Amino acid sequence: MAIRKSGNQLVARSPGNVFTDLRLPKQTKVRLAAAINQIIKDQHLSQRAAARQLRINQPKISALSNYRLEGFSVERLMNFLTALDRDVDIVIRRKPRSVKTGRILVTAA
Repeated sequence: MAIRKSGNQLVARSPGNVFTDLRLPKQTKVRLAAAINQIIKDQHLSQRAAARQLRINQPKISALSNYRLEGFSVERLMNFLTALDRDVDIVIRRKPRSVKTGRILVTAA
């Protein structure tokens, strides 16, 4: 990510992936994977059926179910959720004054 100065502000050029830019914690991937795994379980999908629905191969479903998430981006996991008929909302808001730094929170409804 290239950074340059523009007036009084620093401006960063994005490589094109907002999730990489934000450096989302690995915990986010785990929470998304947990939601995906729960949906697969609730729908009683076999790994083969889940793979077909997510348009990936069965070994990737196995990796996902075992939380081996190195090969999965946050964006890809969110796409899996939409393929499983779920909405994914990203909300950006001002942090409370009582809190020192902002936070990233992933919740499943």
